[in-house]
Amino acid sequence: MHILLTNDDGVFAPGLRALRKELMCLGDVTVVAPALEQSGVAHTITLLTPLVVKQVDEEDGSTLGWMVEGSPADSVKLAICELMARPPDLIISGINSGSNAGINVLYSGTVAAAIEGAFFKITSIAVSLELSEHFDFPYAAKQAMRVIEKILAHKPPNGSLFNVNLPAHSRGEPKGVRVVPMGLGRYGEGFERRQDPRGRTYYWLTYNPPHDVRGPETDVSSLCEGYITVTPLHFDLTRHDRIGDVSRWKWGE
Repeated sequence: MHILLTNDDGVFAPGLRALRKELMCLGDVTVVAPALEQSGVAHTITLLTPLVVKQVDEEDGSTLGWMVEGSPADSVKLAICELMARPPDLIISGINSGSNAGINVLYSGTVAAAIEGAFFKITSIAVSLELSEHFDFPYAAKQAMRVIEKILAHKPPNGSLFNVNLPAHSRGEPKGVRVVPMGLGRYGEGFERRQDPRGRTYYWLTYNPPHDVRGPETDVSSLCEGYITVTPLHFDLTRHDRIGDVSRWKWGE
């Protein structure tokens, strides 16, 4: 099996390194990832500037992969179209520093990289670790591998897309795995108003997770309870249930 590994935290991120070590047990792993952190860029692609690519080597002189001066989606697109001799059998994006649950899925560069892989009809899995004071990426990578292997054992159709979130190690051993939908509750959005040394006003986005996680189980609520969450995704945003109704509107008047 040939695996493409990417992320949005940058090619030198510890989460990527930890997961690469585990994935090498499944097959050959090629890393193509952004040169710098690209958190929150969603499905940005580079159109107006060239994409600079550099090979990255390990300390022993072996090749790790490539770093791309672009977005996570750029990295996957470039890897498949140019950098790899053939398309990979599997694409993994992560491990991200911080969860990508609920509506954060829409902002996530980690998830966007997996979506880009699914565009190419390649099974793709995004993996994120809940925010914590101390990240234990080696431990998280082992937990992620159990989920990845379980997904692969069920031979999902080509182009399948999954979003996996891991609870912080500080919560203890995960209570299990839940397959749950995205939470749709709004996060506590806000900005902190500050002034720079020259007296200019600027704003810094604050992070406040949803206050109310009651109701049906979602990735947000289950992660808060200490479960690993798995959410099958798709990128078709069409409201198919509305096509018939809207098509009957009198568009010619």
